[in-house]
Order: sequence, then C-alpha cells, then structure tokens
Amino acid sequence: MFSSRVFSLLLLFSLLTIAKSNEHEILLNLKTSLENPNTKDFFNSWNANSSICSFHGITCNSINSVTEINLSHKNLSGILPIDSLCNLQSLTKLVLGFNYFHGRVNESLRNCVKLQFLDLGKNYFSGPFPDISPLHELEYLYVNKSGFSGTFPWQSLLNMTGLLQLSVGDNPFDLTPFPEEILSLKKLNWLYMSNCNLGGKLPVGIGNLTELTELEFADNSITGEFPGEIVNLHKLWQLEFYNNSFTGKIPIGLRNLTGLEYLDGSMNQLEGNLSEIRFLSNLISLQFFENKLSGEIPPEIGEFKNLRELSLYRNRLTGPIPQKTGSWSEFEYIDVSENFLTGSIPPNMCNKGKMYALLLLQNNLTGKIPESYSTCLSLERLRVSRNSLSGTVPSGIWGLPNVQVIDVELNQLEGSVSSEIQKANKLASIFARSNRLTGEIPEEISKATSLVSIDLSNNQISGNIPEGIGQLQQLGNLHLQGNKLTGVIPESLGYCNSLNDVDLSRNELSKDIPSSLGLLPALNSLNFSENELSGKIPESLGSLKLSLFDLSHNRLSGEIPIGLTIQAYNGSLTGNPGLCTLDAIGSFKRCSENSGLSKDVRALVLCFTIILVLVLSFMGVYLKLKKKGKVENGEGSKYGRERSLKEESWDVKSFHVLSFTEDEILDSVKQENIIGTGGSGNVYRVTLANGKELAVKHIWNTNFGSRKKSWSSTPMLAKRVGSGGSRSKEFDAEVHALSSIRHVNVVKLYCSITSEDSSLLVYEYLPNGSLWDRLHSSGKMELDWETRYEIAVGAAKGLEYLHHGCERPVIHRDVKSSNILLDEFLKPRIADFGLAKIVHADVVKDSTHIIAGTHGYIAPGKELASNFFFKLYLHCEL
Repeated sequence: MFSSRVFSLLLLFSLLTIAKSNEHEILLNLKTSLENPNTKDFFNSWNANSSICSFHGITCNSINSVTEINLSHKNLSGILPIDSLCNLQSLTKLVLGFNYFHGRVNESLRNCVKLQFLDLGKNYFSGPFPDISPLHELEYLYVNKSGFSGTFPWQSLLNMTGLLQLSVGDNPFDLTPFPEEILSLKKLNWLYMSNCNLGGKLPVGIGNLTELTELEFADNSITGEFPGEIVNLHKLWQLEFYNNSFTGKIPIGLRNLTGLEYLDGSMNQLEGNLSEIRFLSNLISLQFFENKLSGEIPPEIGEFKNLRELSLYRNRLTGPIPQKTGSWSEFEYIDVSENFLTGSIPPNMCNKGKMYALLLLQNNLTGKIPESYSTCLSLERLRVSRNSLSGTVPSGIWGLPNVQVIDVELNQLEGSVSSEIQKANKLASIFARSNRLTGEIPEEISKATSLVSIDLSNNQISGNIPEGIGQLQQLGNLHLQGNKLTGVIPESLGYCNSLNDVDLSRNELSKDIPSSLGLLPALNSLNFSENELSGKIPESLGSLKLSLFDLSHNRLSGEIPIGLTIQAYNGSLTGNPGLCTLDAIGSFKRCSENSGLSKDVRALVLCFTIILVLVLSFMGVYLKLKKKGKVENGEGSKYGRERSLKEESWDVKSFHVLSFTEDEILDSVKQENIIGTGGSGNVYRVTLANGKELAVKHIWNTNFGSRKKSWSSTPMLAKRVGSGGSRSKEFDAEVHALSSIRHVNVVKLYCSITSEDSSLLVYEYLPNGSLWDRLHSSGKMELDWETRYEIAVGAAKGLEYLHHGCERPVIHRDVKSSNILLDEFLKPRIADFGLAKIVHADVVKDSTHIIAGTHGYIAPGKELASNFFFKLYLHCEL
C-alpha cells in the first residue's frame, strides 16, 4: 500500500512537471507571436530560465499554474494563438484590451471554459465573434471596438447567468433587433451596446435589469417610444441613448433615478418638457440637444451643485436660463443655442475658471454680456450671436488668451474692439457684424496672428485700417464693409498671402488701390465699391480671376486694365466717370489719343520690344551652345542638336499606367497646340497616335532667368544648356498634391516630365474647358440649373475628399471657377494645384487654421455658406 501511494505521488508530480513545462512553452509561444519592439523590456522576464510565475503580466495559483494573463495597454500586435492559450487549464482571466491584435478569433476560444474575465476590447480583429456558449462561468466580457462584424452570438449569452458586465459596442455587427437574450442577465450592472447596429424597439423588459448602474445604447437605429419601465433602474448613474429615433415624451418617473450623474438623450425626436429632470440634482452632465422639447428650462437646474455640462440646443425651449446655472461647480460648457429663450445671460458660469464654451446663439436673449466673462481665461468659444443683446462688449473679452471664436454678430452691442486683442494668441475668428460698434480698429490687432476671419461689417467703426494688418499671414476673410473707415487701404494688405475674400465697400476710403493686392495668390473676391478711391486701377489686378469683383462708385480714373474689361465684371466699374478704355467698351469713354503715345505708336514699340527680346534670347542661347561646343563651324541652331540629348535630359515619373511615350509629349509641346496660358507657363493640347487627348502644362523653373513662353512651332526638346534652374514651387506643390489623389472630381495627373530648366505635367484632357469659360462666354446659356447644381455638388465633393479623404489633407487655396474643369458630360474636376498645401496631421497653423468643434454645436450652414461652390450656385456667378 505504501508503494502505491508513493507511485501516485510520483505520478502526480510528473504530471504537474509536464503541465508546467507545457505552460512555459505556451507562454513563450505567445511571446514569439507578438509584434512590438518597444515592449522588449516588459518581456525580458519571459525566458526559458525563469519561472512562469515571475513573468510580467502573469499570475499563478498556489500550485504555480497560470490563472491570469494581463497584457492590456502594451501596444502589442500580431495574431493571437488562442488555441494554445486555451490549453492553460487554470486560466480564469485573459486581459488583452487596448492593443493592435488582428486576424480572426476562432472557435478555439470555446475551450477556455474556466474563464471568468475576458477582455479583447479596443483591438483590430476581423470576422465574426465566435459562439462561446461553453464559457458559462464568464462574469466579465469586453469585446467593444474590436473590429468584429457579422452577427454577434447573442444566444450564447443564455448560459452566462452570472454575467456582471457586458461591453459589445462600437463594432460593425449586422443590423439586428435589440436582443431579448440580454433580458435574462439579471445580475448585469454594466451594459454597453452603443454603435453596434441595433434596430427595432427597446423591449420593456429592460426595466427588469435592476442591478444596472451604467446603461448605454447610443448611436443605433432604435425606434418607438422610450419605454417607461426604464424608471425601475434605480441604481443607474449613467444613461445614454443619444442618436436613435425615439419618439414620445421623457418618461414620467424618471425623477426617481436620483443617482443619475450622466444623462444624454440627444439627437432623437422626443417631445414634451423637461419637468422630470428637475429632481435629478446629482447630474454632472445633462444633454438633450436636437429633439423637439418645449417649455421652460426647470429653474431647479440652476441649483444643481455638480452640474458641469449643459447642452439643450436645437429644441423649442422658451423662458429664461436659470440665473444660477453653473455657479456651484467647475462648470465647463453650456449650449442652449437655437431655441426661443428669453431673459439675460447667467453671470457666474465661469466662477471656478474651468468654462471653455459659452454657446447661446440664435435665441431672444436681452441685456448685457456680463463683465465676469472678461476674466474667464479658460474660455475658448464665446458665441452669443443672433439675440437682442445690448450694452458694451466687455473690453477684456477681446483679449482672452485661449479664446478661438468671438461671435457677437446680429445684436445691438456697443463699444469698440479693445487694444487687449493683442493678448488673444489663439483667436481665429471674429464675427461682430451688424451691431453698433464704434471707435477705431486698434493697431494691436496685428499681434493676434492666429486670425483667419474678421467680420466687423455694418457697424459704425471709424478711423484707418491698421497698417500692421499685413502681419496677419493666416487671414483669409476680411469684411469691414458698411462702416465709417477713412484713410487709405494699407499697402501691407497685399502681404496677407492667405487672403481669399476682402470686402471694404461702403466706407470713406480714399487715394490709390495698392498694387500689391494683385499678387495675392488665393484672392477670390474683392469689393471696394462705394468709397472715395482715386487714381489708376493697378495693372496687377487684371491678372486676377475673381468670382466677385466690384470697384464701382469711386473716383478712379485712367485706363482700365485689359483683364478687367470682360463680361463677367459687367457693372463692376460703373460710377467712375474718369475711367476709359483703348477700345470703347460699354459706357466707358475711349482714352484720349493725346495722352501719352498713340495706339499705333504703342503697338510699334511693343512689337519692337518683343523682336529685340527674341533676338537677344536667341543670341544668348546660341553663344552658350557655342561655348560648350554644341554648335560647330557656325552650324546648328538653338534647337539644332539638342534632340540627341532628350533621353538623358528628361526625367519621367508616372503616377498611372501610361499609354504614351515621352517623345509623343515632347513633340507636341509647340505654339499651335497652346490652349491656355498662365503666370508660370502654357498649357498644350496633345493628341496621341491612338486618338486619346491629353493636356500638358509647361512650367519654367524659377531660377531660369525670367519666365518664358514657347514661341516657335518647333517641338520643345530637352535640356536648355546652362540653365542652372530649379523646379518651381508651383510645380512641386502640384505634383505633391495630385500624384496620390484618386477621385472622380479631381483632375487626373498621369505623369511628370522634368529637366534642369523646365517641367511638364501631363493631365487628362477636359474637352469642355473651365467653368469660368462656360459661365462667361457664348455658351453660358447651355448650363441649365440642374446642370449647374450638379457641377456645384461635384466640385464640393472633390473639395470634401481633399480635406477629409486623403491620408494628409490638401488645402487647394486657389479655388475659383477658372480652376474647375468640365469633361464631355459637364462633370467637374478640380484643377490647378499650384498653390496647394499638404496639411500635416499634427500641425494646425500656417495658412489654414482649424477650429475644433464644441460638444454638439456648429452654426447651421456656416461651413456651407462660406463654401465657394455654394456661394457660386446660390448667389454669384451662376
């Protein structure tokens, strides 16, 4: 008998030794399957010579067998060896969340029958989640935001009657009704099912899960009335069901859930009032925006001692905002915009200095902006526009160090823009139009260098436009129309390289128009009408292609630049009796033959100048060729022997499969094929041997003397000797922007062909030219309104792709009708990326300033109305 006991002990010892050896091998196998060199230190303890119980992240039981594996938040990737992990016979807890694991989780997970805690959340798995019915001891299951798809095995939950927490949200499961199986899990205290494609109605049985403390099923497609049985869940501290399609009223009895701290029923179709909310005094966050709620905001909300977030915008609420709202706690934001609220702004919401958003726009509020907000240093967004506010804007508000948006437009506010604005280092937008502001624009505004938009129009502002305004390099929109400004338009305004839209009309500005404005690369709209401007119109303005141009009703004189006499600008120069043209156009008089040289003399001088330049250019090139031995014994012309250098002089980079050769392109770049000209070179139409047509843009490099144009019918060949040039910034920008873009509304770039002194870009050819041509030529009437709408929408889709669809967003910066090309079906393509800028994901500066949205609210139509294409469709050129 003694010997049998010894034998049994020896056998048990052997089995344990084998089991430990197997577990050691399983864990080392897990280590080899993981991919992340940054966690090597963590896995230093995982080696063949150490006990598995000393491995980081591993917990053992009394017999040194693995019971827990915790590798969460380690940035690990790879495919999990689930089949081997489930051979750990004592494993009860597997925590692998917040990593980058991928691949499928197979049916082997069913073998982990002793698991009580399973966390696979926040990973990148694929395919369906397996049936885990055998895991009946499971108490915690987290698979949220893990990439699982298909149909979730809800039926397998029926065996898990002890389940305490279930998190399956943020997965693209197939659309399914709210699963009845959930209702059998009576011990659940946490249920997260947001954004997992649930539909149908919420079953009334949800009220039987009385142990729930947190319940979230937002971002789904659940319909019907919100079930009143929810009021039975007395232990709830968080209830979120936003962005569904619930109807009816807030259930009577919700007042009994006095433990609620977070309540969010936004973006539904709920009606009725908020009377049930007045008893929920422990609320930290209350959000019911975008519903159909009416009645008053319960005054009890003003007494909530813990309230930090209040968002009720886009409802039908009336009455005042409780005056004590937010005054008790570290209040963060309020958004009650787009209601019918009356009364004054609560004064003490920034008492604790944590408030970052004050959003009250589009109501019927009266009274002043409380002085207390001028010291709210945490404030980022102040938007009280479209009310009936009066009094003086507190001067300190203009200088808040973190404010990004000051929006006070369409009120009856007084005062002036304070010099304290120099402290507003992050201020991007000022919207203050249609008030009663007075005083001068302070010179200190030039120190608010983050400004992108300034709208002070339709006020009573006087004085000069600050000379230092040219320091605002990110400024894109400047609207000062309808004021009492005097003095001159500063020359420095032409240094605002991002300026897109400038309106100084209806003021008392005088003297000359700065010629520097004609050099603004992104300028799209210019309105200086109804001032007292005099002198000549700068020739530089003639090179701009603007969607809106208006210099009418000033005192301008002299010859109108030829580029401004087009039909598109009809009426833009009226009310300037001193203007004249060389050829009488419309109501403008002919320029005097006696003033300066006659037309014939000027034409003769011009021709002589061109011939002289051509002769000198040919001689210069000839001498350089001769010096380098390219011309021998007086033979060979400028192009005589360059042809042999073509193969070694041109560098071809393709971005699509090419059906043409370099020779076909080079042979076609000649005078008779020009279809367009620009500041940096010409555009040629190339017809290939197979009948396909292409457009070729020729760009002279910036250092190759002055910019040149092709002047003969000889094909433009290879390298020009001695150029020493470098590719232009326009070329680099366009190639950078277009080479990786694939979108039906963005012009296709086939390849680039570059040499030392010039560069070619080969595009698809669009036979219907530009939108500008279609709008302002004889073909204007061919575009019916349906076609115009399709062009506007297509172009907007192209812009949306550039801004949000590219790996790194592209800002075009020169969007106008002449840069929208039309194919044979009048479908639009965005073109001419010479000014494009790739936006780095971690940089929000330079010429583009991004304003982060607040919780829930962006002014309706603000982005749409400012979009060029919708302006085009609704108001301007169309």
